[in-house]
Amino acid sequence: MKISARTLAAGAVLAALAWGCPAQAGDPTLINGLPPELTALYDGATDNLQPSAYDSFALPAKPWKWCHSESYQGNPWRVSLTNELKRLVDVYKAKGFVSDFELSDSNGDTSRQISQIRAFIDKKCSIITSVAGSSTGLNDAIEASYKAGIPFVTISSSVTSPYAINVDSNYGRWGYDMAKALATALGGKGNIVLVEGIAGAPIVAQERAGADKALKEFPGIKVVRTVNGNWTANVTKTVILQALATTPQKIDGVWTTGSESRVVAEAFTEAKRPAPIITGSTSGDALGYWHAHADRYRFEGHGVLPAWNSEALFRVSVALLEGQQPKLNTIMIPIPEVHGADLGKWYQPCMTPDAVSTFPVPPTDPMPEALLADYFKKPAAVAGYAYADVPGACAGK
Repeated sequence: MKISARTLAAGAVLAALAWGCPAQAGDPTLINGLPPELTALYDGATDNLQPSAYDSFALPAKPWKWCHSESYQGNPWRVSLTNELKRLVDVYKAKGFVSDFELSDSNGDTSRQISQIRAFIDKKCSIITSVAGSSTGLNDAIEASYKAGIPFVTISSSVTSPYAINVDSNYGRWGYDMAKALATALGGKGNIVLVEGIAGAPIVAQERAGADKALKEFPGIKVVRTVNGNWTANVTKTVILQALATTPQKIDGVWTTGSESRVVAEAFTEAKRPAPIITGSTSGDALGYWHAHADRYRFEGHGVLPAWNSEALFRVSVALLEGQQPKLNTIMIPIPEVHGADLGKWYQPCMTPDAVSTFPVPPTDPMPEALLADYFKKPAAVAGYAYADVPGACAGK
């Protein structure tokens, strides 16, 4: 059944991802017209899909005032995401397409983020992009933004509001894939520690539900501890050391969803414990640690990379502002795989164990222009953007 944008705007209910968040009504048939490369990104994650609410939206004229609502800037990943978004917007400022870029940071306080979004509305922003601190808590503010004529686009933090466009990856599937890869690498037997991100963040429940689903397939894998590392190096290292101090049995693997695999490896070394297999997202410091200590760093994961997420957010936001009309409310982007045998292909000389603010850049665009175009009813190239112009990981270092 096709649901009109008018019905959606009147309050059709969305769903969270099928990997464990509360299920509501969605329209999984919306991906039927997408190419296989895109439909594969929605595996197990179609229950939240609805049509975009922006087909007949009165879009703001150029130059745009670009406002970005952050929920947390306390780790290098989030700072790198913001810096890349600002770089991209600055290119548009130089072209006269954007007049201003304004940033807010709620530091994990959902009430504060709501107030900051409402302040953006009062300032008559042309668009509000956001890393949402809650999947549901911002919904009233997002609706207010929509009714004020301001599009609202999220990255890495899907919300359940029908008035937002979510640019996201399938973190439930990612949690599943990493847990399965870890369990498989361990031969289906062993003790593991789970390191989750910021408690309450929208993607944490998705990642954990995916991991739990995978681990049910491996009864020989035992979760001996679960901790929150907040996707922050010092927090992650502290909780891992605490877990090691209170867990005498051998730990064979660590499932983590942040960019802190280097400090996990360091913690095991400091505790004089055997090196585990670690999952997560690769980063410059981790690759530097691997280069210096190949015997102590065992990794199977992906690249959930801040620059790549910013580029996807920027491209989708510009397409929306230019009236290209997204076909659905959640636009999935891929997460490049990074295997232990491939670490040499990602390593660059500027990457040292101290390079905590350095993140790899995929050698090729994970979402080529022609593929991204399939998400829109009126596709067109994003003016002034070329993946070849994205600075390399060692640029300026």
